Amino acid sequence: MATRKKSSRKSSRRYGKSAGKRVESAMRRRKKGTLRRGKGGAGGKVKSRKQAIAIGLSEARKKGAKVPRKKSSRSKSSRKKSSRKKSS
Repeated sequence: MATRKKSSRKSSRRYGKSAGKRVESAMRRRKKGTLRRGKGGAGGKVKSRKQAIAIGLSEARKKGAKVPRKKSSRSKSSRKKSSRKKSS
């Protein structure tokens, strides 16, 4: 059986450790039923696993943890402009 070589280069993690801890905390709060959506928790309980992860990452971002940027959706007007350019 061949042994694997350990790579000598530094690992470039996408998410920092503190980001993971924030997500874990959000997941626990979701299970407990205390995780709420919206500003000040006005939107009601979070039931979705994906929503809990998103909230955890958002909190980590606010605290300055290493988290990639959110994928921003392009506005409708910019999409229309680019489609016009392609057609002409």
